[in-house]
Order: sequence, then C-alpha cells, then structure tokens
Amino acid sequence: MAAPGVAATDLEVVRGKRAALFFAAVAILLGLPLWWKTTETYRAPLPYSQISGLNALQLRLMVPVTVVFTRESVPLDDQEKLPFTVVQEREIPLKYKMKIKCLFQKAYRRALEHEEAALSLGSMQGYEITFSLLNPDPKSHDVHWDIEGAVQRYVQPFLSALSAVGNFSVDSQILYYAVLGVNPRFDPASSSYYLAAPSLPHVINPVESRLGSSAASLYPVLNFLLYVPELAHSPLYIQDKDGAPVATNAFHSPRWGGIMIYNVDPTVYNASELPVRVEVEMVRVMEVFLAQLRLLFGIAQPQMPPKCLFSGPKSEGLTTWELDQLLWARSVENLATATTTLTSLAQLLGKISNIVIKDDVASEVYSAVAAVQKAAEELASGHLASAFIASQEAVTSSERAFFDPSLLHLLYFPDDQKFAIYIPLFLPMAVPILLSLVKIFLETRKSWKKPEKID
Repeated sequence: MAAPGVAATDLEVVRGKRAALFFAAVAILLGLPLWWKTTETYRAPLPYSQISGLNALQLRLMVPVTVVFTRESVPLDDQEKLPFTVVQEREIPLKYKMKIKCLFQKAYRRALEHEEAALSLGSMQGYEITFSLLNPDPKSHDVHWDIEGAVQRYVQPFLSALSAVGNFSVDSQILYYAVLGVNPRFDPASSSYYLAAPSLPHVINPVESRLGSSAASLYPVLNFLLYVPELAHSPLYIQDKDGAPVATNAFHSPRWGGIMIYNVDPTVYNASELPVRVEVEMVRVMEVFLAQLRLLFGIAQPQMPPKCLFSGPKSEGLTTWELDQLLWARSVENLATATTTLTSLAQLLGKISNIVIKDDVASEVYSAVAAVQKAAEELASGHLASAFIASQEAVTSSERAFFDPSLLHLLYFPDDQKFAIYIPLFLPMAVPILLSLVKIFLETRKSWKKPEKID
C-alpha cells in the first residue's frame, strides 16, 4: 500500500523541479532581455566618421583676377611674355585642424593699431540698426533731423548691397534729457569743452540704459547716436590719445555702434531766443555713420601702395570685391563654428552613453555635416553667395542639435542608479528561483554519487 504514496510523492518532486526550471528559464531567457531592452537608452546613429573628417577639411577659394596692362606700361620685350601667372601655395590652419589652402601672391605687413582693435560683428541671420538723436537740453535746442530721408538716400543702398549677409531692420528715436554720463573738461585756450580718449568707454553704459532697443531684440543691435551737447557744455569736441581733436568728432565701439557729437553753430544764439531751431546737416552725419557701419562689419578702407589708383564704391558705398571678401570671411567663420559645435557634440555623446539621441537630433547633425561639405564645395567653385547660405545652414543645424533639450543627461538615470532601483523589485522574486535551482543541483549531484544496489 506504500508504493502508490511514494510514487505520488516522487511525481510531485519532479513537477516541482520542472516548475522551478521553467520559471528560471522564463526569467533568464525572456524576462531579463525584455527588461534590459525596455530600459535601454535610445541612441540614433550619428556620422562620427564624417564629423572627424571635418577637422581636416581644407577650404579652397577661387577668385578670378584680371590684370590689364595699358600702353607703354610694360616694355616691348616683356609684352611677348604676357599673359603670365605667378602662383604661391600655402596652408593656413584653423581651429580643430581645419585648414585653408590658399593660392595667392603674398605681401606681409604689420597690423595697424586700429585694425587690431576693430573687432567686426559675428555672422548672424539679422541685424537691427537704431539711429538715436540725443537732446539733453530741449529748453535751449529745438533739434530737427530728416532721418527718414537720410536712411532712404544713404543707408538703404548700402544695406541692399549687404542683403546677402543678413536681414536688416532700421528704426530711429529721439531721446530728451539724455546725457552722456561723463563730465566734459573745459579748455581755456579754445574756450571749449572736450572728452578725452580714456573717458570715451565710460560714455556708452549710461547712454545704453536709455536706449532700450536691445532688451526685446532677437538680433544684434547697432546703435548710432547723434548727440547735441547742452548749451552749458558747448562746443564739445572729442580728443584722441595724443590730445588732438578728432576730425569727425565721433568715435565707434566694436560690436556696439558709434557716437557723433554735433555742435550747434554759436552764431544762432545771438539771432534768436531760446530754444533755437537746429537743422541737422544729414549729409555730414551720414558720412560718419556709414564709415562706422563699414568698420563694424570689418570693411576697412584698403591701404593702397604708392602710384596705385583705387576705384571707390558707387552710390551704395560697397564694392563688389568688398562684398566678396565679407562673404568669404563670414563663410569661413560659420564653417569653423559649425565644425567646433559638431566636434564637441560628438565628444560629449561619446563620453556619456546614457544620453538619449532622438531621430530629429540625428537629422540635424546629418544636415549640418552635409551643409558644411556643400559650403566647402561652393567656396572651391567660387560661388560665395551660395557658400555663405550653406554655412549659415550648417551653424543653425549644428546649434539646434547641440542645444536640444532632450540631450540633458540629468533627465535620465545612469546604469548604477538603474540597478539600485530595480534590484529591490527583482531580488525577492529571484531568491526563491535561485534557491530552487541550487536545491535541484544538489539533489541531482547527490543522485549521481549514490551507489546502485546489487542483488
């Protein structure tokens, strides 16, 4: 009668072993991979090899130059040798191993002081230009200026020529009781007041608080201020570092704008009562503001060698070769910025493996790499306008990818925190399974070592 009970017990033991093995197999072969896959950080593939190749990118610029020799300018023996070409080659390294391969005729000179100080504006998609008339003494001066007509005649043709560089918006304003914030010094010899060169940097900050144009602007703001000094400080002049009066009576600050002091003719005070009517001579003012605007964009007056004639700009105030030079400089700057951004992004994503890389971020990276390569090809072909547009697209796409909110790694858990969270969940379930496996292993091992009975 004991045989059926023993057989039933052995059957339950076998069933228990099979159930333990089944649960262990499901947990290890199905549960663990499924958990690992569902908690895995999604990372879209990126062109790391192409980004590394951008560091060694060589930029080539093709500029067609035609030299025309007039009669008797070249000896007869040398005329037979024309045309001739003298080419020199040089590689200029840039940031992150980027190189520019130049074919040119070299001429070296030291940079002038004003060239080193004149930091041009960076490449942007748009700029805002504000013309401000500062009248600190409206009780003495009734100032009128035809700023709308002056912008249409002088400024708008120049901005139209620069339309390939970016979009421009122009506005104007009149500020009353706005002072410079620096007390001028009196010169008894000339019975006038002056602003010394060391005090000029302290003029901008007090005035800038009254402008209020850069607070709500999405683009860089260029400020051009026309200051009519109060009667108590008239006439007012600007002195250079040597103490000599500046011919234009104006100065400019890189990446900010310029200020011009407009003195009222002292004879008008004798002929009329206060406030005197002041009509601003816009031609003289716009000549100064346009010259400052050229300097802000890095378009300086070229230094011509002796016995050379320079064909000045037309009515728009900008020559074709100056525009080409500006487009070339902006394109190289944009390519260097985009390459630096992409390289930094690739290094960041390579070091931190738990950052999520979405498909839209990867798409922006691919677009930036393609735009950089296209810009380099357009520069080599001499198409500066299209190269500049492609370089802008490269900067825009690379910055969108770099500053994407999904790349904030603090939003996701690193691997050690992941295990710290899931171990309290899986450990109570895994302990019975492990103990059952250990028990099955020991019993199996014991049955192998048990000797068989011999009748």
